[in-house]
Amino acid sequence: MALRRTRTTARDRSRRVLSQNFLADPTAVRRFIDAACPDPHGLVLEVGAGRGQLTRPLAARCGRLTAYEVDPVAGTELARVCATLPNVTPRQSDFLSAVPPEEEFAVVGNIPWSLTAAVVRWCLAAPGLRTATLLTQLEYARRRAGDYGRWTRLTVLTWPEFDWRLAGRVPRTAFRPVPRVDAGILRIERRAQPLLPPRALPAYRRMVELGFGGVGGSLAASLAREYPRARLAAAVRAGRLAPDTPVGQVWPEQWLVLYRLLHAR
Repeated sequence: MALRRTRTTARDRSRRVLSQNFLADPTAVRRFIDAACPDPHGLVLEVGAGRGQLTRPLAARCGRLTAYEVDPVAGTELARVCATLPNVTPRQSDFLSAVPPEEEFAVVGNIPWSLTAAVVRWCLAAPGLRTATLLTQLEYARRRAGDYGRWTRLTVLTWPEFDWRLAGRVPRTAFRPVPRVDAGILRIERRAQPLLPPRALPAYRRMVELGFGGVGGSLAASLAREYPRARLAAAVRAGRLAPDTPVGQVWPEQWLVLYRLLHAR
């Protein structure tokens, strides 16, 4: 018996290349917008606006909205949606090429999952960013938010300036087409007051990079390459860490304790 082939259209190929999985469930849309908590008077940039599934409810909750969609087919549909929304400006262009606004703003989006790391880097580098609320693969959101009890280098590096948290989960069945995995709502928020003064951040980041260097199998062994052992041992005890604690299991708050004790004058 001959196997029947499913015809793949150009639109199907485009969706695969652009990682397009549109959020279609109304309940999930409401939960995501609630998690984003847009400023009713502020500016929001929407990443991967698609056909406007999130654009309309976002526009109802914020002051001004700029909606980015790189796909010309979806962008045409988005433009029709935005024509009835006076506070929305559609942009058929690549969000990653956009110049960040000089004023304060938020980023919200059901982003292409293949570009998650690039979108997060763009957000962290934008001086005016206040919050970023992003639909990512659940695995990515959990890792960045420490949901496994482990913390990534990026989260620890940026912790003095940004809070990372998992703000919710969205089942894969809420998307069309249905992806292979569930999604997570990743919330990144710039702290109103950094946990360290700006002048201390370069030294803090050098310490974190050294700690994640992977030498010796533990954080203490990695840091011992640069810090006096007696002082390091005292700092590790004060942070309530075992000497053999793997670097990924050190909480961001413990990193701050280590920094303050190792760099105290």
